[in-house]
Amino acid sequence: MYDVVIIGGGPGGYAAGIKAAQLGGKVALVEAADIGGTCVNRGCIPAKVWGQGAFFNQMIQKAEEFGIKATVKSTDLSMLVTRKDGVSGDIKMGMGGLLQNNRIEVMEGTAVIKGAGKVEVAGQQLETKNIIVATGTSPVIPDVKGLKEAHLSTDELFALDKLPESVLVYGSDHVEVEMVSILNGFGTKVTLAFEEARILPKEDGDTSQRIAAVLREQGVEILPRVSLKSVKKSGKSFEATLTGKEESTVTVNRILTSVRSPNTGDVGLDAVGVTLDDDGFIKVDDKLKTSTAGIFAVGDVTGGWQLSYAATVMGVVAAENAMGEESVFNKRLVPRGLNTIPEAAAVGLSEEEAEQMDYEVEVGNFPMSVNGVAIARGELEGAVKVVMDAQYGEVLGIHIVGSHANELIWGAGLAMQMEATAEDIAQTIVVHPTFSESITLASQDALASCLYLPKR
Repeated sequence: MYDVVIIGGGPGGYAAGIKAAQLGGKVALVEAADIGGTCVNRGCIPAKVWGQGAFFNQMIQKAEEFGIKATVKSTDLSMLVTRKDGVSGDIKMGMGGLLQNNRIEVMEGTAVIKGAGKVEVAGQQLETKNIIVATGTSPVIPDVKGLKEAHLSTDELFALDKLPESVLVYGSDHVEVEMVSILNGFGTKVTLAFEEARILPKEDGDTSQRIAAVLREQGVEILPRVSLKSVKKSGKSFEATLTGKEESTVTVNRILTSVRSPNTGDVGLDAVGVTLDDDGFIKVDDKLKTSTAGIFAVGDVTGGWQLSYAATVMGVVAAENAMGEESVFNKRLVPRGLNTIPEAAAVGLSEEEAEQMDYEVEVGNFPMSVNGVAIARGELEGAVKVVMDAQYGEVLGIHIVGSHANELIWGAGLAMQMEATAEDIAQTIVVHPTFSESITLASQDALASCLYLPKR
């Protein structure tokens, strides 16, 4: 009898297994494909390898500003693919070692829930007190006439040794915008089209505006409020028909989308009465419990932001609760990171969300164009924005666009975890010149006391 059987070995399942084992549980982890899931094998880790290559390519072009005259003679993407595979392999090896170190029984195969506390794997019946479902999502091709032949998924992109000369990226969320930045960084002509009014519609409006402005400056064509109606072959290219106020066509070599569906169809959830939402994602409460006793779910299969590090925290919370503790997953404190050039990151509420929740909102902004180290390094794009409850001074959200934003956001998350006020952050002493001091200075601006901005 196991204490916990985990279905899926991505970041959520992996973390759940180790935490349950740390708490003294007998644990089995079942994985149908690769340990590490989408993140390690096809998602965030490969994206960071490719993103670093794109960053180097762009920085070489900017090096002349610092007196360094260099040119890119050629780009060998096969070396990048090899590096990507090597990095993912090293991480998977480390994960496997840690699972073994924690005495977790790892099984290869497809797991199916057969009843309360019963899981079948390759004909073997496992009995367990609790089940944690961490099966993730899979890419799907949108139902658009003619799209299949032209389609490029992120999985396929990171295996290419030659990039298309032109790509239409269809969609406006984090993954699509990151792919735009990577492709553009390697010289592909990119058109970004989407149905919403702005890119990154779930993020603060200023973040959206700042990233869109940078992408346009880098040569990306952005087409909001359009739908992909159809695609047809045109020689070696494809004509994509877009509908909006007017119908238009874009001719490109490939069309990239990042639509994903939850892996819930063959797990046996219906047999035990686990409730799904209208899109097939598993419904959970703040303890990661499903509608069926003894079954928890974590990570992408539950919908939401679909972030690997959120899945990790969810895995820990679910494991603690499966082992008898009372833990809660606070989704409001999950940061969001965007690996564009420059980066963007946020934690907490946007200004729009705070206003919708009837907070009396005050905001502070500090532009990177006034930050000393940003000026010195020629990385002037972006700003830090602090969203504050004007009545009590509570920090409701922090939004960063600029170099190292994804590293800086942890401090913002810690401040919100500790329920810091804007005054607490404004009085924090930071090293100068650094990008991080912009968080302190934006907090000062929210309080109308910033030393380095004009008086308002």
